[in-house]
Amino acid sequence: MAIKIQDVSYNYGHEDVIKKINLDFVPGQLVSLVGPNGAGKTTLLKLISGVLEPASGQIHIYDQLSENLSHKERALLISLVPQNPNLPLEMGITDFIMLGRNPHLKLLQWESAADFKIAQESIDLTEIDHLIQRKLGEVSGGERQRIMLALAMTQRSPIMLLDEPTSNLDISHQTKVMSLIKKIHDQKSNDGATILAIHDLNIAAQFSDRVILFSEGIVAVDGTPEEVLTKNNIEAIYGSEVSIIPHPEHGSPLIIS
Repeated sequence: MAIKIQDVSYNYGHEDVIKKINLDFVPGQLVSLVGPNGAGKTTLLKLISGVLEPASGQIHIYDQLSENLSHKERALLISLVPQNPNLPLEMGITDFIMLGRNPHLKLLQWESAADFKIAQESIDLTEIDHLIQRKLGEVSGGERQRIMLALAMTQRSPIMLLDEPTSNLDISHQTKVMSLIKKIHDQKSNDGATILAIHDLNIAAQFSDRVILFSEGIVAVDGTPEEVLTKNNIEAIYGSEVSIIPHPEHGSPLIIS
């Protein structure tokens, strides 16, 4: 099991955001967390990544209790691509991507040729070679998103968490970024998992092996895109009338509001 979540709750003040959730994430899956704003998707990613600690319950990462992992041990297992990260805009892009190798280095150890090779493979896959002489503040939002993915790839952690990876991107860039995420996921060995919080149900339907629909801090429905993204489920959780047809290209549910 890549991730095991047992009776996990979390609250902001007196408001319960996550309510006694039980979930297992098996290796090899690309999983989308969907649901209305405030349903608990981002909070769950932060709990898995260790940014937040559960108010109650336990999270296991590859059979290790999450709270017992050091920062280095956690970084070797999990990479996190947050939404709208606060980046060092004056930092060179190559130096930024090389930060992904830090968990693999000993104290005061310099990067090796092998580390630079891994970073270059990430740069090639994300198609940002033409940007590497620039600084982070000199590129667009879509380019910055690919740079963040290159950093996560360079980290070589089996679990990758992404919070709204297509936010603030136009339609063409949304598809490109999701295709890249799927490509990165498919290149992992079968012991890895990719989990993303995403608001766009059609993107979740197109790219995911599994979809988990959240509502008010609980798991409302969990299954394949076809099982979860039904007319009844969407109308019940989102309160909006929709029509659903098979996508003409790949057959996944296509939600029309």
